Amino acid sequence: MSDKQQLRKWAKQRRSEIQWDNGLLCQKLQQTKEYKQAKNIMIFYPLEGEVSLLSLLKDETKQFYLPKIEGENLLCCSFKEGEELCESCFKTLEPLTEACDKNLIDLVIVPALCCDRQNYRLGYGGGFYDRFLKDYTGKTAVCIPKELIVETVFPEYHDIKSDLVIC
Repeated sequence: MSDKQQLRKWAKQRRSEIQWDNGLLCQKLQQTKEYKQAKNIMIFYPLEGEVSLLSLLKDETKQFYLPKIEGENLLCCSFKEGEELCESCFKTLEPLTEACDKNLIDLVIVPALCCDRQNYRLGYGGGFYDRFLKDYTGKTAVCIPKELIVETVFPEYHDIKSDLVIC
């Protein structure tokens, strides 16, 4: 088992043992200049055990987007609270709306199993967000409980560092 595989296993287990306040993480994010300056924000629909940022959808001063998987690619699609979602092949909920240009998005909130002190995140291993963010020009953030900050996530050449980590 690789270092990353072991870390994923540890993070999933650790995540199941801790409690965090989704509302507080949302408040801390909303207090950042990156959030305040953003008009278009991509969040994610949480899997079981993930941080939920869905309460942000109540902020009518912002336009929100959710990711949609198409083959090997991650697309961003506009989403408003109450709109219909469908289940993807990865059991995530995705919008039914059409994809837009990712560079219309000012801030992408990226899911993570854990993060390191250099702002690298460990995802689930599919590489979707790293491919999506490769030529993305906006800001990125991760919202995660402090108990899931580690020394290193063993970043590789293709891994994209987040601009901001909110604990």
